Amino acid sequence: MTATPPHGRASAAKGAIPSPWAHVARAAAALATGMGVGRFVYTPILPLMHTQAGLAAGAGANLATANYVGYLVGALAGTFVPRLVRSAVVLRGSLLALVASLAAMPLTHSTTLWLLFRLGAGVFSALIFVIAASSLLSHLREHPAHLPGWAFGGVGAGIALSGLLVLVLRTAGTWRAAWWASAALAAALSLAAWGLRPEPAPRPDSSAAGAAVPMSGPRTHRWFSTLFASYTLEGIGYIIAGTFLVAAIEQSSPGWIGGGAWVLVGLAAVPSSALWAALGRRWSRPDLLFAALGVQAVGIALPALVGGVAAALISAVLFGSTFIGVSTLALAAGTHLRFPRAVALLTAGYSVGQILGPLVAAPLLHHGYHRALILASVVVLAAALAALVLRIGFPHHMPVHGQAVRRSHPGPGHRLASPDTADVRANE
Repeated sequence: MTATPPHGRASAAKGAIPSPWAHVARAAAALATGMGVGRFVYTPILPLMHTQAGLAAGAGANLATANYVGYLVGALAGTFVPRLVRSAVVLRGSLLALVASLAAMPLTHSTTLWLLFRLGAGVFSALIFVIAASSLLSHLREHPAHLPGWAFGGVGAGIALSGLLVLVLRTAGTWRAAWWASAALAAALSLAAWGLRPEPAPRPDSSAAGAAVPMSGPRTHRWFSTLFASYTLEGIGYIIAGTFLVAAIEQSSPGWIGGGAWVLVGLAAVPSSALWAALGRRWSRPDLLFAALGVQAVGIALPALVGGVAAALISAVLFGSTFIGVSTLALAAGTHLRFPRAVALLTAGYSVGQILGPLVAAPLLHHGYHRALILASVVVLAAALAALVLRIGFPHHMPVHGQAVRRSHPGPGHRLASPDTADVRANE
């Protein structure tokens, strides 16, 4: 046996994770903080701010838009400055800043300051999401696909926990107490996420090998463009539903049903990514993306077409069980195609869609929320059709590093076994 030099051991340890489940737990906590609480807690708190803080409906919509704009800024920062995605300092700083932005909301009645706080929260949420997602898809690429799926379920856990918190405080507390309680929850989750290791930096020899990829590997630009279009359309339709679903349900159901349905959305989202990943053992990602988007479109349209408590609860389950799964499938497909900075680019397109969603739905709100839900359903169906196009000739099996003599050469260190263990059986 040849002894490994101390430097060699340190180098090997730097790229390895001691326990995949510990990594999953930290990433889930980060996603629960950044998305489940930092981003989505505004939805159940908004009615309290309307009734207790005197927030006008237009101002409430502006606060939501500010958060979406901030999310786009954070996603673009991750796209154009890749080292941010690989920085533990950026991750921890974003977690702390996000908690501060939540805690600052009840300290003022200034709409201008609220806009700044929600704008900042959007930036920090996007950075946390991109860092956590990139970390999962890099560190866990040699592990089963359900592991990153459970981590993405942290978004649902954060939605359920923060939604339940606000639901309890809705009768016994104030809008200020709801924000402070949410900040405390985000702080506890941040502590759990503190040790998350971001995506490692590229290996020194990757530039030379990567330069040969366009010549010897499959050209994946057209598939990535179709995926980008589908995921951007999903951003438009999903955010319309995410913004107005509770309000639409409360139009025809008791008030607590809206808040309860939002908690149900979070609970349904927790196992959804892992379940979609498990289905990937039999079906391709484009097929699963098409199915998930189709199910989501039905769930979004249901309260508008049927109404009633049963339809509201079924809608919450269908929406919650798909929107995180769609993100997991889309990001894994983008990484599988080995398109440069795929996670950050897809997240940027998704966030542009989220900015456009409320704008295109606004003219329909004069007659209630049902027409907006129908519009969202149609847009998500368009995203599903794009996913159907994506499957035409999709390169399901990307070659591993070292196969330069073959037609396809993927580049170094990118064998995504976590998604690829779910490689397509139906198209073999």
